Formats: sequence, C-alpha cells, structure tokens
Amino acid sequence: MTIFIKLFKALNANQHPGQIALSLTLGLLLGLTPFFFPHTLLTLLLIIVLRVNISAVLVSWGVFTGLAYAFDPLFHQFGLWMLNHPGLVEIWTQWYNQAWWRFMSFNNTIVMGSILVAYSLALPFFGLSWLLVRIYRQRFLVWVNKLKLVQMLKVSNKAETLSGFFK
Repeated sequence: MTIFIKLFKALNANQHPGQIALSLTLGLLLGLTPFFFPHTLLTLLLIIVLRVNISAVLVSWGVFTGLAYAFDPLFHQFGLWMLNHPGLVEIWTQWYNQAWWRFMSFNNTIVMGSILVAYSLALPFFGLSWLLVRIYRQRFLVWVNKLKLVQMLKVSNKAETLSGFFK
C-alpha cells in the first residue's frame, strides 16, 4: 500500500512525466523478462544511474511480473520460433560457440522470447505511459485531489510531519 501511495504522490508531484514513464518502462523490462539472467543487470544499472521513481518501477515490476506468468507459454513459443528460424540458425550456432553469448542464455526459449517482446514493447510503452501521465495531470488531477480519500491522506501526512516535529 505504501508503494502505491508513493506512486500516487509521484503522479501528483512535480516530477517530469518522462521520468515516471521511464520508471514504468524499466519496471516492464524487469517484470516481463526472467529475473535471474544477465540482462537484468543492465536494467538494474539503468535504474541506479538514471533519475527514476523507484515506487513506479516497483509497481510496474509487480504488475508485469504477474502478466509474465500468464504469457510465458507465448514467450516460449516465440523464442522457439526465433531459435528454429532457418535464416537465423547459423547465427545462433556461431553465438552458441562463444562463451559470452552462452552466458547471456540466449538459447533459452523463454529468455529469448520474453526479451524480444519486452524490448520491442519498451519504446511504445514509454510513449503511451508518458502520454497517459500528461493526460492524467491535465484532466484528472484536480478531480482526484477533491476525493475524500486523497484529502484524508494529505491530512494524515501533515499530522505525521507535525508529530515528528514536536518529538
């Protein structure tokens, strides 16, 4: 619940929509691909180096991890199709004979399928989420701030701040 509140604060705060969209996209990359493989290090490095909202990354990661379990059979089929494609078999054979590419586990069908799908979806997802954050801020932010739940959360945050001030 705390992560959702932090995401909600990020949506309402003065963070650039591109930062939030990038955070959601990095969460997509973490969520749709298997975690314990070398490509995850690249995504984690980007999260550390770039200025992203960690709450948005965590929420997006959780959502897309759930979706990944549902789509694993499709990732497997797509990865199997790519690895058996007659025009690419020679490349896969050359890569398999090199230690670096074997370390990258490209010959795992789920890894191959999920990485190709996730990285193909990353750019359109970034653009879509950037657009949705902008639309949310322009059209729904005022309405959301009038909700009783949001007003109660704002008051509780101010009460926590004041109680910490007087300790």
